[in-house]
Amino acid sequence: MDSKKPEANEKTKSSRRTFFIRAGVTVGAAAVASQTPLGQAVVQNVAEAVTTKPDGYHLTAHIKKYYQTTLV
Repeated sequence: MDSKKPEANEKTKSSRRTFFIRAGVTVGAAAVASQTPLGQAVVQNVAEAVTTKPDGYHLTAHIKKYYQTTLV
């Protein structure tokens, strides 16, 4: 039997775990940061930048509600 195969499988499991742990930490940090005054200011600045465009994309009440739901 090949002894390298189980070792490779363990490395794959480890890298997947590491990926999901890091992804979870990143999402959590982004959620926390968006609730801080600085995070709220960034969201407000983005909303203002979007609304100042005369043509194309227009920020509507529906889209504002969507942005608020993404803040978690």
